[in-house]
Parts: sequence; structure tokens; C-alpha cells
Amino acid sequence: MQKRDLNKSGGSGGGSAAPAPKRGRPFGSTSGSAAAFSAADSVAPSTLLGPSLQVHTSFAASDQNNKRIVLALQSGLKSELTWALNTLTLLSFKEKEDMRKDSLAKISGLLDALLQVIDDWRDIALPKELQKTRRVRTLGSNSLVTGFGYEYEALGSNDNVKQSGLTDASAQKNVAKFRPSEWWYDEDGLFNLDDEGRAEKQQCAVAASNIIRNFSFMPENEVIMAGNRHCLETVFQCIEDHTTEDEELVTNALETIVNLAPLLDLRIFSSSKPSYIKITEKRAVQAIMGMLGSAVKAWHCAAAELLGRLIINPDNEPFLLPFFPQIHKRLVDLMSSPALDAQAAAVGALYNLAEVNMDCRLKLASERWAVDRLLRVIRAPHPVPEVCRKAAMILESLVSEPQNKALLLAYENAFAEILFSDTRYSDTFARILYELTSRPSNKFTAARGVWGM
Repeated sequence: MQKRDLNKSGGSGGGSAAPAPKRGRPFGSTSGSAAAFSAADSVAPSTLLGPSLQVHTSFAASDQNNKRIVLALQSGLKSELTWALNTLTLLSFKEKEDMRKDSLAKISGLLDALLQVIDDWRDIALPKELQKTRRVRTLGSNSLVTGFGYEYEALGSNDNVKQSGLTDASAQKNVAKFRPSEWWYDEDGLFNLDDEGRAEKQQCAVAASNIIRNFSFMPENEVIMAGNRHCLETVFQCIEDHTTEDEELVTNALETIVNLAPLLDLRIFSSSKPSYIKITEKRAVQAIMGMLGSAVKAWHCAAAELLGRLIINPDNEPFLLPFFPQIHKRLVDLMSSPALDAQAAAVGALYNLAEVNMDCRLKLASERWAVDRLLRVIRAPHPVPEVCRKAAMILESLVSEPQNKALLLAYENAFAEILFSDTRYSDTFARILYELTSRPSNKFTAARGVWGM
């Protein structure tokens, strides 16, 4: 699985370093992708109750510990759930220099159990003030005792008591014994969680999402998690509701998707795998666009990186192409941000988007301020040389289209200035100027221009 345009990486010469290759296409994105949806299921043994994740063998060496963790998560009991989440948080944490490839074991059903903890919170996550208001029961409101309506208020009122022949003392006694029964009018039933119970459920969901996020960093788990529809639907629903959901939960869900993006095929949402939330491909992309437009830096940076990774898979193109105008505009805006990581994320995404097809390069070149801000990243320069190199490669992609010549000729002097002032990118801008000034509309006619090599 290779890069979209192999010729792009081989064009550098002279003193410039060879450009680093992009991450390869996801598994199953080539012609043999018919079995991609079942790839994750084939990894785990068929006897498992659900997908398996990796944990440290020092604890998961025995089946008893394995079953206890999963059963504790499934029990819903506060003490057991807290123990399991704390244990998995410790086991899932991994230092960058410690790959722990040889010290991992599988726990069956762990992923589904963790997702169930998040689903339990999602079922009650919507605040009551945003839910449908309760329906007051009025059946039998004109009768004293019917079992419905305002039965207790009727018995406790002075007027009704007098009508029934009771004394004032009895009336006062009845009023004193009266207790409001608001649960009778509440559609949710008797066993609602109070604010403290809701907060505990939310903390458990955040802890579960953090564990799933930690697991997504391990290469051993990527295939299983990227092929699990329930997992993807849950995390996409979390980022879809980023305006009302807990911020840490949204961040964990977004980082999980970013880690799984190179292996993610959006067609899984229309596959035959069982669905729990009914997320479609369009809703998934719209959720990403919502994060891209967010004012939170960590969110829109991660969303930009996510789009850049998703587009590597050609099977995702049909779902992303309708959103390209909004994507281009937002990424160009991010390049003008003073935050260096936002600039890097935008350039990295545009680097992949510019290679999709000719239409994408034409739209990007015609986007207002796009070329100016790419040049600004190189001239500043950005402290990460790789970001500057990708910005120069984007300009080279744009100039390869003859229709963009009229737009890019206005920047000929700027290109020439960088050519003579910055030796790191001199080869790239020499090729840009050669293409810009010497290449005619007919690609088969050779001509030597001002910047010919």
C-alpha cells in the first residue's frame, strides 16, 4: 500500500533530504477490500464472546482475573466497577519508549464491557431540562379517590375534608401526614439517579473512554478496534454531541478515532455488522466537521489530523468529497492561527487532500489566502522543518495543474525569493518555477523556460 502519487516523492534532488513517506493505506483499502469488514473478527478466536484487547500479563495471566475484570464491568456495582476501571487504567497506561509487545495477553469481551459503561452514561446524559417535559396525569382529577390524578391533594384539602364529614382535627392530621409524591407524575419512574449518581456514572464513562483511548495507542489493538462497529459508533456519537457532552469524554473519543484513522473504513457504518446507534457515513463526517469548526484548539487540531488520515484510504473519498469546500476553507483559516500546532495540523491535512484528484487541487488553489498562508508558513519559518517541506510540496502539487498557472504566476517573485534565500527548499521551488514558466498547456511539447534545469 503506497502513497497516492509515487512520483511526488522522487522529484527532490541536490542537497535536500528525501521526503519522509506518508503512512501507508489502511488495511483492506485496495482491490481486495471485500473482506475488510470481517478482518477484525478473524483476528480473535471464534470462541470469544466479544472483541479482545491487550493488557499486561502480570495481572492477566490467569483466567480468573480476566473474567473478574469483565464481570466487574458488566455488574454495574459501584465498588466492582470502580476497581475494574482503576485496574484497567493502570494496565492500559504505556510509556512511549515501552512498547511491551511481549508482555500482553488477551481478555475476551473487554471492549464490549467498556463500551457498555459509556452507553449507560449516554442513556442518561441528556439533562432533564432538555428532555421532554413530564405529562401531568389528569384522569379522575374531579374524583376524591380513584388511584389517578390529584388523589392525595384532594384528600388533604380542607374543603374536601369538610365535605366528607371529617372534623377539623382530622383534617389537620391528614394534612400533616400528606407527603408530596412527585415520582407519580414523573415519566422516568421510581429509580431515577440523583445528581450525585449521575456524576458517578459520568466519571465511570470518562474513565472507560480513557482506557479505550490508551488501548488505541497499541498496534496490537488497532485492527480489532477499527473493525468493531459498536466502538466506532460510540466514539463518533460522543464527538457528535460535543456541545453537551463532557469535554474529557469528547477528547478521549476524538483521540481514539485519530489513532484508528489509518485503519478506519467509513463503509463499516453501512455494513452487515450489528449496529447499536445507527451512525451513518454522512453523520460521521458531519461530526468530524463539527469538531473541525470548534474553537477548542485541541479539538480542531485533532479533527484536521483525522481528516488527513482518513483521506489516505480511497474508499473514504466518496464520503469526504462533498465536504471539501468547507474543509479547505477551515484549514486555510487554521494556517493563519498563531498556534503552531494548528498550523502544522492544517498543513498536514492539506498535504494529503491535495493529492486526491485534480478537482481538489483546483479548488485549493482558488481558495482565498491559501497560497499566501502556505508561503507564510515557509517564510516564518515554522519551527518544524517537516511542516515547511509539506507546505512547499503542496505548492508543487498545485502548480502541476495547468489551470492554476494564472493564479500562481502572481507569486513568481515570492517563489524566486525563497529559491535563492532558503537552500532547504531550493530544489522544490526550482521545480515549481520550472513548471510555472516553461511548461505549456500541451504536456507533450518540450520547452526550456527561464527557470529550466
